[in-house]
Amino acid sequence: MNPIERFWKEIKKSLKWECFQTLDELKEAVWKQLDKFTTSQIQSIAGWNFILEALFVSGFS
Repeated sequence: MNPIERFWKEIKKSLKWECFQTLDELKEAVWKQLDKFTTSQIQSIAGWNFILEALFVSGFS
């Protein structure tokens, strides 16, 4: 599973019972959910240790 999929799963939890009339309404709701997350929360959801270690070893930051 791609790390972003884990993050989207968290975002969709709060939106799954919502019904949006337009794509713009959906976009706004997603942005509101994104704004609620802190950097550390995103890291804990999407940051698998083996991925972080691989990035560290590769020198990618």
